[in-house]
Amino acid sequence: MKQRVVLGLSGGVDSAVAAYVLKQQGYEVIGVFMRNWDSSLNNDILGNPTNDDDICPQEKDYNDAKKIAEHLGIELRRVDFIKEYWDHVFTYFLEEYAKGRTPNPDILCNKHIKFKAFLDYAKSIEADYIATGHYARVEHHDGQDSIMLRGIDSNKDQTYFLCQLNQSQLQSSLFPIGNMTKPEVRQLAEDLNLPVAHKKDSTGICFIGERDFREFLKNYIPAKAGKMVDIETGQVVGEHQGIMYYTIGQRKGLGIGGPGDAWFVVGKKYDDNILYVCQGDQNQWLMSEGALITDVNWIGSQKPSGEYDCTAKFRYRQKDNEVSIHFVDETTLYVTFKQPVKAVTPGQAAVFYQGDVCLGGGTIDKVYKDDKEITYL
Repeated sequence: MKQRVVLGLSGGVDSAVAAYVLKQQGYEVIGVFMRNWDSSLNNDILGNPTNDDDICPQEKDYNDAKKIAEHLGIELRRVDFIKEYWDHVFTYFLEEYAKGRTPNPDILCNKHIKFKAFLDYAKSIEADYIATGHYARVEHHDGQDSIMLRGIDSNKDQTYFLCQLNQSQLQSSLFPIGNMTKPEVRQLAEDLNLPVAHKKDSTGICFIGERDFREFLKNYIPAKAGKMVDIETGQVVGEHQGIMYYTIGQRKGLGIGGPGDAWFVVGKKYDDNILYVCQGDQNQWLMSEGALITDVNWIGSQKPSGEYDCTAKFRYRQKDNEVSIHFVDETTLYVTFKQPVKAVTPGQAAVFYQGDVCLGGGTIDKVYKDDKEITYL
């Protein structure tokens, strides 16, 4: 009997090509379209550019998924994880923003929805594996740990967003296009005459889409304007629209003019509602030398003991930074940077690598310089 793979079919080109590749590899493929957000139910009004559309983007994607499934001759099902998304992804997302931190919803979405709720559904229909259109690779070894590797397309590699997968999830997963580049995926889609061959990639918040972010957050968190202060001089140089709208290292959208170098967000004093800024993208106030990482998921079954050298990314598309890590307890580790790193931001993810192997990741909790915590973050 063919092994059964349940594929997350989003209506985009990546998952469409993934479905084709799986069929070519001899699997029985069942496509599943996940519905995880309901704009009317979730009060998604302010900042939503699709309020007046005749058909919402989610329904357009579902219609595209149906066309793909028909074109490839596979079954398509539709499942709702709206409550799971709200409870396990969006609630945390809002709580972190309300604290002035900057969470990553894509990582939470993968952990709790695509590789938990979706995986549970797949197992309920006796699937051998689940699959997604992520640009990542996985190696399965009988009786040993599965290994996650970067996608070969360095511009599209998405292992950063998959850092919270555990062994059970990874061993049940396939990434059919991880050995392909994006141009190769597009070309294959054209060669196959797939109906979404030229469809633009989705952007915006995971499963929610593009939003005017400041307006969108106002649906859930009251905005409170405050002072924008030059951290070097203590002078007020502008007014922010709400601490939650800004992230460390941000340059655009500050509205500060005048002479000298560009201004950057360097810190937040949440209790006093102050946003700290500085001039110059290499300013010392933007640099740090270490960080405490919590909620660490180590993909391998054996954590390193003592000091361990590897590389780390502290945001997506950032270059690899050489670091040394050591575990403080089971889910907490301290990272020492070999060279100072700019704009390491509490609330965002730190993801660790050994070459192409993704080792795991966690949440940046505290940031250090000169062996002292940087408290203005």
